[in-house]
Amino acid sequence: IFHGFYADEELVGNLARMPNSERIKAIQKMPETMKRKREIRNKVLREIAEKSRHRSIRLPCCTDCLQGIVVSFRRFGNSLSEYFHLLRFFHKTLKIIGAKFGTSVLSYFIFLKWLLTFNLFSFLINFSFITIPQFIAAEPNNLSFTGLELFTGTGYFQETVLYYGFYTNATISKIENGPSYNMQLAYIFTVGMYFVICFFILLFSMAKSFCKNFINPQARSGNASKLLCTWDFNITNEKAVKLKQKNLSTQIKEDLTEVNREVLNFSVRERVVRFVIHLASWVVSLGTAVAACAGVYFLSINNLKLFVKGHKNDLESQAAMLVLPIFASLLNTFIPFFYSWLGHLERFQTPGHQIYVTIIRNIILKISIVGILCYYWLNVVATSESQCWETLVGQDIYRLVLVDFIFCLLGSFFGEFLRRIIGTTVCVSLGLPEYDIGRNVLDLIYAQTLTWIGILFSPLLPGIQIISFSIVFYVKKVSLMMNCQPPRKVWRTAQMTTSFMFLLFFPSFLGVLSVIGVTVWRLKPSEECGPFRGLSSMYAAVSEWIKVLENYTASKWVVWIYHNLITSELFFFILSALVLIITYLYWQIIEGRKTMTKLLHKQIIN
Repeated sequence: IFHGFYADEELVGNLARMPNSERIKAIQKMPETMKRKREIRNKVLREIAEKSRHRSIRLPCCTDCLQGIVVSFRRFGNSLSEYFHLLRFFHKTLKIIGAKFGTSVLSYFIFLKWLLTFNLFSFLINFSFITIPQFIAAEPNNLSFTGLELFTGTGYFQETVLYYGFYTNATISKIENGPSYNMQLAYIFTVGMYFVICFFILLFSMAKSFCKNFINPQARSGNASKLLCTWDFNITNEKAVKLKQKNLSTQIKEDLTEVNREVLNFSVRERVVRFVIHLASWVVSLGTAVAACAGVYFLSINNLKLFVKGHKNDLESQAAMLVLPIFASLLNTFIPFFYSWLGHLERFQTPGHQIYVTIIRNIILKISIVGILCYYWLNVVATSESQCWETLVGQDIYRLVLVDFIFCLLGSFFGEFLRRIIGTTVCVSLGLPEYDIGRNVLDLIYAQTLTWIGILFSPLLPGIQIISFSIVFYVKKVSLMMNCQPPRKVWRTAQMTTSFMFLLFFPSFLGVLSVIGVTVWRLKPSEECGPFRGLSSMYAAVSEWIKVLENYTASKWVVWIYHNLITSELFFFILSALVLIITYLYWQIIEGRKTMTKLLHKQIIN
C-alpha cells in the first residue's frame, strides 16, 4: 500500500513538472481507466496549485493573480471538455443501433443526425443576419391567432418574419446619422453566401466519405486487426462491454459476408425471365411517377384559384389549402411501399442491390414531384394576379413540410407498428418487418430539398425542420427498437453514407440552385411586399449597389472585382478548369498512395 502511495506521489510530481501539452498526452497514454486518469489529473492540478501558492511570497501580487486565473481557466476547460464528451448528441443511441442492426440501418441515423446539424447551421445564419434586423424595424401584428395557422401557415403568420413578404426594403437605422443596415443586400448576400457554404460543405463531406469508403476502405478496419486489436481496455462498465462485443460481432459478420459472397450462375432462360421482370418493374415504376406528377400539377392549378379569389378565414377554405400537400404526401408515402414490393418481386442477389434500385426509383418520383411544383411556382404563381406571390410560395412549402412530417410519423405507425402486429398475430409466417432504408432516406432528402427551396421565401424554415428532424429521430429510433428486426442477410454497407451524400448533392442541391438562380435573376419581385419590391429582379439590388460604390474612390476595388470576376464568364471557366485539375492531381496522389500501400503489404507478407 505504502509503495503504491509513494509511486502515485512520484508520478504526480513528475507530471506536475511537465509542460501542459506533454502532461495531457502522458495522461492519455496511460493504460488506466478513465476514472483513474481523472483522479491523476485532479491530483496534478492540485499539486500545481499548491506549488504556485508556496511561491506566492516571492512573486508579486499581479503575477500570483494571473497564475491563479490561468489554473482556474485550465480546470474550467478540462471540466467543459469532459461534459461536452458526455453530451455528444445521439452518441449512445447510434452505438446501440449499430450493434443491433448493423451499419446499413446505422447509416440512415447518421445521415439524419448530419442533416439536423446542417439545418441548425442554416437557422443560425438566417436568424442572425435577416430575422434579427427585421425585428428592429417590424411593426406590431394586428391579426388574431386562431390556431389553424399552425397547419395552413396563413392568417397571423402572414404578417410575421416567417415569410418573405413581411421583410422591409428600407435601410434600417435606429440612430440618426448612425450605422445603417441595408435589408436588400443583407437578404440576398445571406442567402447567396449560405448556398456557397452549403456547396463546399457538401463537396467536402462527399470527398471525405468517398476517400474513407471507396479509395481506402481497409485503412480503418481490417479483418484480422478488427478481431485482435480493436478492443478498448478502458471500458469497464458491464453494459458498455456487452454493447462493444455486440458491435464488433456485427461488424465482423458484415466483413465475412462481403468476403464470402457467392456469385450465382443463372441459365439463359432464367436470365431472360429476370430481365423481363426488371424491365416491367422499371416501366411500371416510371409510369407511376409520371401519373403522380400529372395529378400534382392539375391539383396545383386548382389550388391557385383559392389564393387568387382571396384568403378567407372560414374552415372550408383553410381545409382546401391542405389538399395539395396531403395529396403530394400521400403519393410520397404509398408509392414507395409499392416500389419496395417491386424490389421484393425482382429478387436481387444482395440486399444492397435492392436498396439502391429502390432509392433510384424513389428519387425519380420525389424529384419529379418537386420539379413539377417548382414549375408551378415559378411559371404560374409568379405570373398570377396575387399581391405577394413569394409569400404564397412560402406558405405552400410550409404546408408541404408540415404535412410531410406528419405523414412521416404516420408511416412509422402504419408501416412498422401495424406490420409488426400483423406479422406476430395474424400472419406469423411474415415475422417482424425489416427497416426500409431506401424509403426513409428519400423522405429525408425530399424534406431537405423543400427546406432549401423555401429558404428564399421563408427564411425560418430551417428552424421548423430542426424540430421535425429531432422528433423524427426519436420516433424512428423507438419504432426501430420495438417493431423491426435486424436484416436477415448481414451485409457490409460502408459506401451507403457516401451514396446518401451524393443524392443530396445531385440532383437535390444542384436542382435547388437552378431554381434559386431563376428566381433571383429572371423573375420580377412583387410590387407591394418583400425587400425587393419595385425592382426588375432580386439581383438588381446588387447592380444598384455597385453603381453607388462607383462614386467612392475607396470602393473601386469592389467595383473592379464585380465587373472583372463576378460577371465574367471567363473567370468562372478558368476557376472550373483549376478545380478539375486540382481534383485530378488529388486523385492521382491518392491512387499513388494506394499503390504504395499495396506494395508495402506485399513486401511485409513476403
